[in-house]
Amino acid sequence: MSRRACEKEIEQGLFEINGVVAVIGDRIDPKKDIVKYKGRVIKPVNRKRYICLNKPSGYVTTMSDELGRKSVSELISDVGQRVYPVGRLDMDSEGLIICTNDGEFANMLMHPRGNVKKVYHVNVKGKIENSTIDALRNMRMIDDEKIAQAEVALIERNQNSSRLKITLSEGKNRQIRRMCMQLGLSVMQLRRVSVGGVFLGSLESGKWRDLTGEELAALYGKHKK
Repeated sequence: MSRRACEKEIEQGLFEINGVVAVIGDRIDPKKDIVKYKGRVIKPVNRKRYICLNKPSGYVTTMSDELGRKSVSELISDVGQRVYPVGRLDMDSEGLIICTNDGEFANMLMHPRGNVKKVYHVNVKGKIENSTIDALRNMRMIDDEKIAQAEVALIERNQNSSRLKITLSEGKNRQIRRMCMQLGLSVMQLRRVSVGGVFLGSLESGKWRDLTGEELAALYGKHKK
């Protein structure tokens, strides 16, 4: 059922938790509690889930935060199963994050040999020079740390701002922001728009959707190449 359909069934008293009619907002422990629907015991299904989330700026990419900041767990609480993010976007960045409960799949995406490319749109202050774009392409070190070559393309620019497309095949922590900082560029917006064969498209900020079979096949295919 959809979440809305479930809520209607709960309101009609069709669910019970340990023999007591359930109400919206009740929480259960799947290991201890007995849940019935129309008198029939419901057993939890541990199926694998693969979703993509459009993370807004201001959320940390963790399931909980000791500092009390907003986390992506709040945005995927209605998935129906516990899933976790694969990789990270820093709090000020936004865009595509893949979440899953499949550890093998997560490791595949994270491993450098998978060569899963991640594409970002980056807005920086001012009109960027061609020489600066070349410097970003040719950068191999940031803060004494080796980095793989990034693909950098100009999308548009004017006197006030410039928009770049930056593709990483092996990203380091806050790599794009650190690359820009090294060249004196001020990042106004950083947005991940695709991971492998998965594209953000028209997915609204703060929303999620399940990956399609074609998208999963594309990700596994890139890993095998």
